[in-house]
Amino acid sequence: MSAVQEHTTGLHIEALHAFWQQTLHGASSGAMLPWDLQSTLLAGLGLNNLEVLRYLNTERPSYEVFEAWVVALTGDGSAESERERLRRALSGERVGSPIESLDSVEGLSEAELAQWDEQGYVIVRQAVSAESAQAAELAIYEHLGMSRDDPDSWYSEALGHTIWVPLLRHPAIVANRFAPRVVKAFAQLWGREDMWATVDQAGLNPPERPGWMFPGPRLHWDCTLARPHHMEIQGILYLAETEAAQGAFCCVPGFHKKLGEWLDALPVGVDARAEALRTLQAEPIAAGRGDLVLWHQSLPHGSSPNRASRPRVVQYMSMRPTRWDYNPEWR
Repeated sequence: MSAVQEHTTGLHIEALHAFWQQTLHGASSGAMLPWDLQSTLLAGLGLNNLEVLRYLNTERPSYEVFEAWVVALTGDGSAESERERLRRALSGERVGSPIESLDSVEGLSEAELAQWDEQGYVIVRQAVSAESAQAAELAIYEHLGMSRDDPDSWYSEALGHTIWVPLLRHPAIVANRFAPRVVKAFAQLWGREDMWATVDQAGLNPPERPGWMFPGPRLHWDCTLARPHHMEIQGILYLAETEAAQGAFCCVPGFHKKLGEWLDALPVGVDARAEALRTLQAEPIAAGRGDLVLWHQSLPHGSSPNRASRPRVVQYMSMRPTRWDYNPEWR
């Protein structure tokens, strides 16, 4: 029996022990999980990457304490059937969709798939119902102690000077991650069904006013610019109707096909990320309540100042297969 197996008790997931070991003890631990399997592990357990790393590096718990923390945090959100699917996937077995069959679920049309290919983004209309979107919207206001119809409440200390809302496991938020049209869209674009939903934050971007100006993030990439460039898919779900001037998500359409050429043309020594922010023109993407914007990670993207009359309220989401191609070099 391996050292990893000897330490897997409650959850019986060998990869979780390997992750704990390499996070606290580094390469010398001898049990290293590649990045894609780390991501699958955390997504499959209903964990957010940042919260886990913060806990491990701050508390430096024993494995048994860490495992108990995982169980207490996720509770019924990680049922035994889901854990068994995760065990099978981590062992190399091909698993199916996280929900029932996708065959009867409406997917992206040929025109929408063509837009994805050419523009690097697509809007999944009514990815979740208006009722489901509104439930998550109201959960965000409640979490922040705000009233949707009281503008003065939108600038509370609970939000702070940020647009990020760390609401990770509210039932309405979780339900949206696994809405059939959401899963189907990611599965179509990846070309496979073994999807794992990342546990991402929500967001509230109130209108700018004196004392509260847009804090960003402005145009950026969340991926390495080192070659080779690979596909990953990021997403933002609009929980309320969002017009272009309402702090809408912005991107540079089609740039996923130009990234390499653009990088080659930069003068030596120029910071590509700073140059993109200085020179590239992003397009705001307006959409309706329950619409999901998906984009290729090679697109420069960001949020924008809200110059409308109501907050932009959103949920960030992404799905990946069990294994995928990625570049471990950060640049």
